[in-house]
Amino acid sequence: MEYAVDRKVIADEVFYTIRWSPFAKADKYDIVTRVPAIGGIAELYYMDEKGKLNLFCLQRSWYGGLRSMLRERCDPVLEKDPFRLSILVRWQDRIYHRWTNCESAADMSDLMFFFSETYSPGSGSVRSSGRYDRIFLKELDTGKLVTI
Repeated sequence: MEYAVDRKVIADEVFYTIRWSPFAKADKYDIVTRVPAIGGIAELYYMDEKGKLNLFCLQRSWYGGLRSMLRERCDPVLEKDPFRLSILVRWQDRIYHRWTNCESAADMSDLMFFFSETYSPGSGSVRSSGRYDRIFLKELDTGKLVTI
C-alpha cells in the first residue's frame, strides 16, 4: 500500500482520500530509517494513561520533507514550540506518528484547512487553496483509526 493522497474533482467539489502509514512509535532512529524525505502531512499523538491516542500535532512538510519534520517534532532537544515540548517531555516514551505523502502544496493546503475546520471550526487558522467550494475527505488507515 502506498501512503499517499488521491484527489477526485467533481464540478466545484473535491473528494480526497488519505492513505496513512501505520502508526509507529516516535523513535528518532526509526524515523531516520523508515520515513521518506518527501513532502506530505504527518500527525503526532501521545497515548494517555487510559491508552487513548490524543492528537497534539498536525503538520505539513514541503521543503525538507517528512523525515526532517518528524525528526524535529519528536525530539525534545530539537523541538522549539513550548506546547509540543511539554507534551514530548511528559509523554516521552508514549509518542506515536503517522504520515502520508502529498505531491501538491495546494492539496496540502486544502487538507490542512479541512482538518483545522474539523478540529476547531471557524478558527480561520489555515486557509484552503481556494480552488473548490466544498472539500470532502476519507481516511484509510491500516490501524483502523479515523480521526474525522
